[in-house]
Amino acid sequence: MAAFHHLSVLPDEVIHFLEPADGKTYLDGTLGGGGHATLILEKAPGALLIGIDRDQTALAAAGARLAVHGEHIQLLHGDFADVTEHLGTLGITALDGFILDLGVSSHQLDTRERGFSFQQDAPLDMRMDISRGETAADLVNKLPEPELERIISEYGEERWSKRIASFIVKEREESPITNTLRLVDIIKGAVPKAKWDERIHPATRTFQALRIAVNSELDSLERGMRAALDLLKPGGRGVIISFHSLEDRIVKHVFREYAGGCTCPRQLPVCVCGKQPRVKVLTSRPVTATQTETEENPRARSAKLRAVVKL
Repeated sequence: MAAFHHLSVLPDEVIHFLEPADGKTYLDGTLGGGGHATLILEKAPGALLIGIDRDQTALAAAGARLAVHGEHIQLLHGDFADVTEHLGTLGITALDGFILDLGVSSHQLDTRERGFSFQQDAPLDMRMDISRGETAADLVNKLPEPELERIISEYGEERWSKRIASFIVKEREESPITNTLRLVDIIKGAVPKAKWDERIHPATRTFQALRIAVNSELDSLERGMRAALDLLKPGGRGVIISFHSLEDRIVKHVFREYAGGCTCPRQLPVCVCGKQPRVKVLTSRPVTATQTETEENPRARSAKLRAVVKL
């Protein structure tokens, strides 16, 4: 397996909005190779950084990279959706800041045997945690056609979801679909060639949809960010980087909910709900990568950063 590599996106912007300081406690809920964690501890070497990741390969790589920080780093294997429970094992009940860098890492995409990429042949896996759960192959070979169509349409925003699901079901009747390039060929056959988008590969949306479904990414995002927001101390900051519209929509919605106040009907003379804003949104619009960064790291092109501060 190739050595772990991943360029962290929007590094300067993360530090700007997170404002790390010595003596404070920060969470990197999607640790990856430890890029953002390294930046935080370089800025605030006296801080405590807790890193969580589902990918044990990423944890091992991050552990080696961050070992120089000694007792200032604590690494945990698991899903950031369960952040309250994870931090509880360390006796931590509040945070001064958190960063969530969502999506799939460069290393995961480039490691053939993980099955995330449609550009090289590999087992159809796509699990971020290879120790548990169903694979993409399990889904494409077992799910009923309407459920496959729903996943491809909802998570991939794919207009040809009905045809793709139909073609998958027909092909799997001949033999199980177990590798990435066979699935790519099925998708290519389902999407009329005249309708292919020149900007993206015809399999992009379906592979995204299957990856999201395999890893329950959207559910994990909403659960995890709500838990992390609740754990923030007053003045604590949360930074989230998303990579597609489904993620960004959830981040925007939850941030807006936490920033909202009274929800009583306007005709009531006084507030009876008692709701007060819990955060202030620091980014009226999502922050995106500069041209210089996207030239150096093309995967930063779709990154969107949103940030809040706890009131």
